Amino acid sequence: RPRKKPLVEYFQDEQEELLENSGIDENAPKPEGTVTAPREGGPLPSQTNTPHSIEAAIHRCGSANPKAPCLTSVDMSGKTAYTLTYGKLLSKMRRVAYTLQGKRNGLVPGQRVALVFPNSEPVPFTCSFYGCLLAGLVPVVVEVPMSSEDPGSSQLGFLLGNCGVTAAITSDHCLKRLPKNERGEVNQLKGGGGWPKLQWIITDSSNLQRPPSSWEPSGHNQTNQLAYIEYKTGKEGSVVGVAHTRAAIHRHCRSLVGVLSYNAADIMVNLLDFKRGFGLVHGILASMFSGMHVYCIPYALMKQNPMQWLNIITKNKASIALVKSRDLHWTLAMQRETPNINLKTLRMLVVSDGANPWSIGACDMFVNEFEKRGLHRDAVCPCAWSSEALTVAIRRPGSHANRTALSLHDMSYKVIHEEAPNSKAPRGGDEWSCQPLPDRRNRRNPWAGSSYFGLKGISEKVFRCQPIDESNHGQIENGLFTRTGLLGYMNPSGRLMVTGKAEGMVQISDRIHNSDDIVATVLAIEPIRFVYRGRIAVFGITVLRDERLIVIVEQKPDCSEDVCFQWMSSVMQAVESVHGVGVYCLSLLAPNALPRTPLGGVHLSETRSRFLEGNLHPRNILMSPHQCVLNLPKPRQKHSDVGPASILQGQVVTGVRLAESTGRQLTPLDEDEGRESRKFQYLSEILKWRAQSTPDHVLLTQMGNKGIVTHQLTCSQLHKRAERIAQLLLSHATPHGLNSLSTGDHVALLFPPSVDLTAAFYGCLYAGCVPIPIRPPHVKSLQATLPTVRMVVEVSKVAAVLSCGSIIKLLRSKEALSVMQSTSNPAWPPLLDIEDSPKKKVPINYRPPTPEMLSYIDFSITTAGTLAGVKMSHYSSSQLCRSMKLQCELYPSRSVALCLDPYSGLGLALWCLSSIYSGHQSILIPYELETNPQIWLQTLSQFKVRDAFISYGVVEFCTKGLAALIPTLKNRGLSLSHVRTCVIVAEERPRVRLTTNFTKLFRDLGLSPRAVSTAFGCRVNVAVCLQGASCPDPTTVYVDMRALRNDRIALVEKGSPHSLCLMETGKILPGSKVVIADPDTLGQCSDSRLGEVWVSSPHTAKGYYSIYGADADNDCLDHFQGYLKTGDTQTKYARTGFLGFLKRTELTSATWRLRHDALYIVGSLGETLELRGMRYHPIDIENSVVRCSNKIIECAVFHSTNLLVVVVELDGAESTALDLVPLVTNVILEEHYLIAGVVAVADPGAIPVNSRGEKQRMHLKDAFLQDRLDPIYVAYNM
Repeated sequence: RPRKKPLVEYFQDEQEELLENSGIDENAPKPEGTVTAPREGGPLPSQTNTPHSIEAAIHRCGSANPKAPCLTSVDMSGKTAYTLTYGKLLSKMRRVAYTLQGKRNGLVPGQRVALVFPNSEPVPFTCSFYGCLLAGLVPVVVEVPMSSEDPGSSQLGFLLGNCGVTAAITSDHCLKRLPKNERGEVNQLKGGGGWPKLQWIITDSSNLQRPPSSWEPSGHNQTNQLAYIEYKTGKEGSVVGVAHTRAAIHRHCRSLVGVLSYNAADIMVNLLDFKRGFGLVHGILASMFSGMHVYCIPYALMKQNPMQWLNIITKNKASIALVKSRDLHWTLAMQRETPNINLKTLRMLVVSDGANPWSIGACDMFVNEFEKRGLHRDAVCPCAWSSEALTVAIRRPGSHANRTALSLHDMSYKVIHEEAPNSKAPRGGDEWSCQPLPDRRNRRNPWAGSSYFGLKGISEKVFRCQPIDESNHGQIENGLFTRTGLLGYMNPSGRLMVTGKAEGMVQISDRIHNSDDIVATVLAIEPIRFVYRGRIAVFGITVLRDERLIVIVEQKPDCSEDVCFQWMSSVMQAVESVHGVGVYCLSLLAPNALPRTPLGGVHLSETRSRFLEGNLHPRNILMSPHQCVLNLPKPRQKHSDVGPASILQGQVVTGVRLAESTGRQLTPLDEDEGRESRKFQYLSEILKWRAQSTPDHVLLTQMGNKGIVTHQLTCSQLHKRAERIAQLLLSHATPHGLNSLSTGDHVALLFPPSVDLTAAFYGCLYAGCVPIPIRPPHVKSLQATLPTVRMVVEVSKVAAVLSCGSIIKLLRSKEALSVMQSTSNPAWPPLLDIEDSPKKKVPINYRPPTPEMLSYIDFSITTAGTLAGVKMSHYSSSQLCRSMKLQCELYPSRSVALCLDPYSGLGLALWCLSSIYSGHQSILIPYELETNPQIWLQTLSQFKVRDAFISYGVVEFCTKGLAALIPTLKNRGLSLSHVRTCVIVAEERPRVRLTTNFTKLFRDLGLSPRAVSTAFGCRVNVAVCLQGASCPDPTTVYVDMRALRNDRIALVEKGSPHSLCLMETGKILPGSKVVIADPDTLGQCSDSRLGEVWVSSPHTAKGYYSIYGADADNDCLDHFQGYLKTGDTQTKYARTGFLGFLKRTELTSATWRLRHDALYIVGSLGETLELRGMRYHPIDIENSVVRCSNKIIECAVFHSTNLLVVVVELDGAESTALDLVPLVTNVILEEHYLIAGVVAVADPGAIPVNSRGEKQRMHLKDAFLQDRLDPIYVAYNM
């Protein structure tokens, strides 16, 4: 068991030690000024006869001057749509309050209700809002949810649920626009998207009740009662409700009216959102508290005609306008010569987003343009606003404007350095004078927000803060403060200079960068020609313990790809030079693709969320992880001066066990039995003996694609067919002019998976020839498969090709001839049809050869791209069958189902050798399940098979293709309860996740989880481990992937960070011995130490016949001649080329105690990637990539010219391909500390796999380098 760490170690961050520390910048500027003291905003101006509440102000205006205009809504033509007087407002708000408190609705004072109104309905909203205040209810203002795709819709629903909202107030026009089901109920909000079930209340005049003249509302006289709750979206996308009390709102309105001289003679034009924030407090609350007339300009009108609000100011002689800098930009961009505009009556142009850097430029350009139209330069009043502290600071109208330029470089170190306005990389700042405080805090005051609703802990940290001094002690004498979320400083004259918002800051390597400043830099690079409507989103995401800068831009529709990349490169260079920070990812989106708020602004948190989920669908993307990621761990330094003797000495001193394990001992054949016992050394002799002793026993049963038996061969039938095929071979003339093939000639077998392959195999043995099974070329992919067949035929020097009529016809077709023209010798050896009759009847004078003579050659292409043929002797073949018979308890009474590749490895041994040796019935199932995915399950259930052997391809196909059909199959009576062993045959690390999913999926059909296991074999030994029915259950361990990269095994507990689950690869076969050797020193490793798996076994192959694609003399000479330098130095081993380790476990029961050495395979040594001095297994990186998005169905990685290349198969539309690039780059950085140099997105099926389901990464690499991959998109990360 892995060692349990002390409790304190679970809270230590080990990743912090691994990552490179950026260190302290010695050249960083340091603050030199004194500590600032709190500044007061000054006392409230003395006011007489001030209303004691908001409702009282409406009552006074409505009673004293009922016909005075209060609120005017404007239509799309800029004309007055409806004007609400103070008398009508007073009457209607009383009716709303009476209706809400009536029996039908039953709302009580203090209860929270939702206000759902669009931006085009200011009058109904205002009446409903004040009606709620009059009734003592707490309105929670939310946006109108038109669909589940609306940005932030679900978060608003959760906010309503947390506030306990059960009723929603809206207008009849708005309610009709909401999506409804067949019964007319609002289906989007009912239980979906996090929204609670709501009672909808319509506040149109026809739906309101008229209160009696003596009716008075109740429950709104408490000063600490909540007035309303305003939602606020955080940086990560979470939504909180900022609750404001009645007393706070009342005092804030008094302050605004006194400081800004709001009065009943003023006329205000409001371009902001009147439902929340600055537009609600100034445009609905403070304005009506003073009795002024307000014009509400809808957002749709500003988009259509941005000049209309100036006409309204001119026509109505408005004195106050509430705008955003965006409105000034739009007005300047769409400006036309309109001589009637006169702005001399405008005494205040309040800019609500004055904290943005580009608002200063907008204000300057607007004043320069419209000063000739009567606009006073000192009328522009930038404002600092915070949801928590409301209006923090505002420049008084008529006051002198202070201007300064700040160093962006110094400000990134939190140091203020004022520079000359024309200095390098300046950043302009403006001033506001009110209740100021340094950094992000505002003096605790009666009109600040009281709390985040329902979040007491967070509220304490935000609304009741104490600044601390240099000794880290709280300054109690200054009282409590509210954190505004604004960043700024106090200038020497006592003015508050706001430089940005805390939520807009991106902290990279101990430096902070204002995202608004970066937006301004991006906008400076040809915005008119490239950026669509100025829509840019800048935010940071955390990758590898540091924030990375992300820039998302909407591009104009007519930009070519070359222009896009030129612009992107310019932007990256500009940000680097101005801000000293690299852009991690720059994405270009189609017009209108950025998620937006209801009033057209970029919804930043939703953009960030979609980017991390891979749902932004960019058109172009450019990433620069090499430039931005500077905290990667140091490359590993290998020490080559430690030899095997030193390692052995250390193992002896520490007392560890050397890693070796043996299977069950094979008893030698009894020599007294003479020839009778020696016949079991030859499979051909065994088949003859079975044909005589049990002629009618069925050996092979072939299933068709429709699930019915197509062929059956008994012992006698197989023997007779083999004899006839041997006569065909011996009676055929050879190219050399001889009458027949001679003993030892090589014969290629090209057959589909069928009983013909087995019959042809034994026909060759009967004739004394050496069979070479080869996968036949595929009709639909002749161009790809035929060259491989030709290569094997040439390399193996076959004298003839034995096949069936359809394949011989294919080989002689025009398509095949055109493919073969490029080869040096396009002619085939003699093609023999298995169905042809022998030309003459030749007696089969079969003489058993010596056991060490060649039985067959097993050709296969390794995952490294090497074509290797291994020689199997008669003795090795029979010993292989004998070991499998003992391990799996195979007897003539058994039935074994085979659904795997029969052309090489263990699949060939099971298909052609094992049933003849053991006498069991082999049920041959087509392993290509595309035509009938259920055939494998049907066969197991129909024949009640106890033992089955399958490949990973079958497992994957069944898991993906039959998941939805399990209930149907169960109803049809399919059962897998009788399956005792289901062995997955592979030459790789067990795929734990796939195996677990397969077991869970088919558990409903009765498949026991204990039945599924894996086998392990390789080129030098096709069966090293195999799980038998009586073997102990496979065990699993969890190892640390970080230690694994450094060739160490560190066992950890399940669920540990960076843990990798490894499953035992079955039990070692009888007669085999396995040791773990250090691949560098060739010394024997100790227990639980990573090394190469070496095997000594009687059924090991006798060597390579030929190798194509590798240097046989240097690379492969010692594969079969391995000797340890320490440990067991006398035994000859075969090197498997796989890394793994042995771990001893104690298996105990009530009656026995057994020591069990479990072998765990980690991966192929030839496929490992040596990156940054560490050894990576491609499957680990690929598993991480597949997990990062459900759009990725497969992945393969390889190393090319010092770059890690990642190829992913996309399951989805091509427009989503670029979404995967940052996801893949991020996950590889986070989990493996590597930078993906190239990310290629390809179509499904682009990654080649062999018949065992193993990825052919070398073929993929060749296709990529030779431009044959045809990917959807290739991203080169800079």
